[in-house]
Amino acid sequence: MSGSEAGAGTPLLDFFKRGNVDRDIRLMAARGELGLRPHEHAAMLALLIGDSDPDVASAARESLDPGGQATVAAGEAADAEAGEPEAAADAHDDQTTMERIAGMNPAQKLQLAMRGTREARAILVRDANRLVAMAVLSSPKISESEVENIAKMTNVSEDILRTIGQTRAWAKNYSIISALARNSKTPIAVSLTLLSRLMEKDVKALTTDRNIPDVVRLAARKRLTPTR
Repeated sequence: MSGSEAGAGTPLLDFFKRGNVDRDIRLMAARGELGLRPHEHAAMLALLIGDSDPDVASAARESLDPGGQATVAAGEAADAEAGEPEAAADAHDDQTTMERIAGMNPAQKLQLAMRGTREARAILVRDANRLVAMAVLSSPKISESEVENIAKMTNVSEDILRTIGQTRAWAKNYSIISALARNSKTPIAVSLTLLSRLMEKDVKALTTDRNIPDVVRLAARKRLTPTR
């Protein structure tokens, strides 16, 4: 799966559309400081030029060229800075990644979620701030193997697991949907939708899995019961 496919569901953009994103974070997005992929950056600016805060709206307009397109400069700047979190990690090797993250504010965590290391993403996807956690799924750096590992986690929010299950590119990956179906934290509606796509051996395994909800286990048994 390519980076553009991974962002097809634009988890971060969808979060912004729901509202309740702090002003300083909206300003960062309007200025092109989050490291979004070009197509997400353009969609974000289209959203933020209508922001109720005049400073946010103005910053979004300034990030557009005269033709109304997102400027390349913002995207290039984000790419150029993409390695900074890792460089910072080397400069503070006396601290663990967890300790560094604990000392960050939400804006810094958001940037690290987008541009940081695999280790940082594994921590930030569990962050109590839902925007930070969702930013991990929008990171241009995230791989399908990482998404599969997240799909197995029981200490992430249901929103994260729901987003993975509803993102078309990831839902094409059998290992990912299988991991979601086996995860007791996956929303029941998502698990039931994925059930019809599982191979018989995996459905059979679900029928005896006491960790998943009863309704999912019963649905798995029903699928294996021959119709008369």
